[in-house]
Amino acid sequence: MFNLFGSKARAYEEITPQEAEQRLKQERPLVVDVREPYEFARGHIAGSKSIPLGQLGTRLKEFGPQDRTVIVVCQSGNRSSFAANQLASNGYKKVINLRGGMSAWQRAGLPTQR
Repeated sequence: MFNLFGSKARAYEEITPQEAEQRLKQERPLVVDVREPYEFARGHIAGSKSIPLGQLGTRLKEFGPQDRTVIVVCQSGNRSSFAANQLASNGYKKVINLRGGMSAWQRAGLPTQR
């Protein structure tokens, strides 16, 4: 898929922390945190599943159906964008990257769980 300017369009959506919070209330998506376990332990989105980026490819069965909405989270949005691409490449149709990651989530004053 290519956009108007000829560059490849993203295979996933990006949303702000506030938009993610609304989706969590409305849709109940799977939230996957791709940070390392020690980062996850410092604080994460309630109900999120910890699957470090390096394990993503071997744990795809844990995601359920490929039409399920999946929000991918890391610390800054970089690792999660890589993970979002990987999920889309593996057939997941509703993949969302949390723009700015947990840093943006926390700056927005949204709740975290330890």
